[in-house]
Amino acid sequence: MQKISPFLWFDNNAEEAAQFYTSIFNNSRIVSVMRSGDSGPGPKGSVMGIAFELEGQAFKALNGGPVFTFTPAISMFVDCETQEEVDNLWARLGDGGKPQQCGWITDKFGVSWQIVPLTLGRLLQDPDAEKSSRVMRAMMGMIKLDIAGLERAYRGE
Repeated sequence: MQKISPFLWFDNNAEEAAQFYTSIFNNSRIVSVMRSGDSGPGPKGSVMGIAFELEGQAFKALNGGPVFTFTPAISMFVDCETQEEVDNLWARLGDGGKPQQCGWITDKFGVSWQIVPLTLGRLLQDPDAEKSSRVMRAMMGMIKLDIAGLERAYRGE
């Protein structure tokens, strides 16, 4: 059992969001759905909460109403091995959402995601400060992160 899980507060579409996310990521599933009973809080049978997993990471979600909304202050960070994976996740999570700078994207539910190639961390941690600075400048100018562009910056091209 995972001791700590992200808990996402949705207005009234937690089940739709969980279904959307589990359709995008491998090794993902809906674990359980909690429905309101006779005493509420919503109409009997409506989804109150949902537990799901994305790539084995446990999440909980609640239909809590419009009291709170998501901000980029909390985001889901996704490590990607290839440009193909970056492109696929960017397209699918961005469907109905809004791209942001530096590999961030806000999905149609308002949840912020960082779609980041593993290469970026390696390049930014290079002991050669000039190389890592070039990579940082390149990343800051990107919306969706581009591995080839980051590597060109690293090489000084």
